[in-house]
Amino acid sequence: MKMRSFLLISNRVKNMPPHFFSSLVKKVEATKATGMDIINLGRGNPDQPTPDHIIKALQQAAERPDTHGYSPFNGIPEFRKAVADYYKREYGVDVDPDTEVAILGGSKIGLVEVPLAMLNDDDILLLPDPGYPDYLSGVSLANIAYETMPLLKENGYMPDFDAIPDIVKQKAKVMYLNYPNNPTSAVATIPFFDEAVSFAKENELFILHDMAYGGIGFDGEKPVSFLQAAGAKEIGIEMYTLSKTYNMAGWRVAFAVGNAEMIAAINTLQSHLFISIFPGIQHAAIAALGDDQACVRDLTALYEGRRNVLINEAKRIGWDVEAPKASFFAWLPVPEGYSSEAFADILLQKAGVVVAPGHGFGKHGEGYVRVGLLESEERIAEAVRRIEKLGIFSNSGV
Repeated sequence: MKMRSFLLISNRVKNMPPHFFSSLVKKVEATKATGMDIINLGRGNPDQPTPDHIIKALQQAAERPDTHGYSPFNGIPEFRKAVADYYKREYGVDVDPDTEVAILGGSKIGLVEVPLAMLNDDDILLLPDPGYPDYLSGVSLANIAYETMPLLKENGYMPDFDAIPDIVKQKAKVMYLNYPNNPTSAVATIPFFDEAVSFAKENELFILHDMAYGGIGFDGEKPVSFLQAAGAKEIGIEMYTLSKTYNMAGWRVAFAVGNAEMIAAINTLQSHLFISIFPGIQHAAIAALGDDQACVRDLTALYEGRRNVLINEAKRIGWDVEAPKASFFAWLPVPEGYSSEAFADILLQKAGVVVAPGHGFGKHGEGYVRVGLLESEERIAEAVRRIEKLGIFSNSGV
């Protein structure tokens, strides 16, 4: 009897968008295979180890039998309280640990969950452009529509709420914001967040603020929290990951704080998908948030030193760049006559320098490349010297 042929792949999976970073990695690996020395400034994975006191907290917790079973679905109470204490200490924001905190297995999970947890088929998600490419993963999985908000240099890479069409405002249910911004490294102010809250209330939509780089601010300026804006908790949440602030990218631990209705929606969805994360990691996260923050200050100083080298060297060769105020990225314009992808390809193939082409972050990312501060000062300076030898910029020589 002839068997019916079929594919064990759903249309939902088949229709997922191409993963921008995986395609970039393939290009890098192909160039590495030629034997060329690669300086990778295109990645977003922290290059420093997790601080010792956090590792020791995990080790100690892992030795306790009470951490070996399932975690409570909503995370251990001590972690939720540590999150609330952190927000009170760092931002002066009161958070109820029982109703206003959701524990996440990395903020990427939360960013993908919100469309599934909150949006229906006829709702619209508002996304920044340029923006983190994986925002689109949630769009695809939830099978919803989305509209983009251009982030333009002349507006300080902030969305122009007045430019959003009325029909979009009427159908939009959730808006994503992200400051310090990936990829532009722009920082927001409390007045901007006040404006965002007013816009959300007027148009009856919710805000998700992605604060992945909130612990990294330069020149003595600390990035502000969305929840510091008056009325923010009435219409929004903030997601914060320990990946960047504490070099814990591989640990996959983050949290959402804010509006109790949104938190409940996330927790309800997660109760069907996960049983939270390993309790030992949650205890390590408590140490990260609650212990002395010298490690954060040291890390910020490290990135600021690398930023200074990158910007000074780039300006030396005639590259017209602006210094980022936060995050560990710089958003640099490509030379005239090049697309972002063409410029990135030349740097990789001719100089062995990896940058992330801006078009991968959206239509309005064209004309820029994202450069990460995730190599040593010496390697960053070497990368710029290699670019200088290409003779692309006005002060360069072949």
